[in-house]
Amino acid sequence: MMSKTGKLIIDPKKPAIDCTVVDLSAGGACLQVASPAGLPRRFEFLHAGIKKKVQLVWTRGFIIGVSY
Repeated sequence: MMSKTGKLIIDPKKPAIDCTVVDLSAGGACLQVASPAGLPRRFEFLHAGIKKKVQLVWTRGFIIGVSY
């Protein structure tokens, strides 16, 4: 079963931001965050022990789309 939780690593010196995985595909992910405010264009996404460099593509309320 796919893990439904992940982390956004914005800055290695700051705590990671928890997120919920709404959907995953080969080229990106749809994630739910407590607040998308202040998210940079590029950050790292940690899910199921794998860390990927991602780019923020879109935001709709608390749902964000990232590509990797």
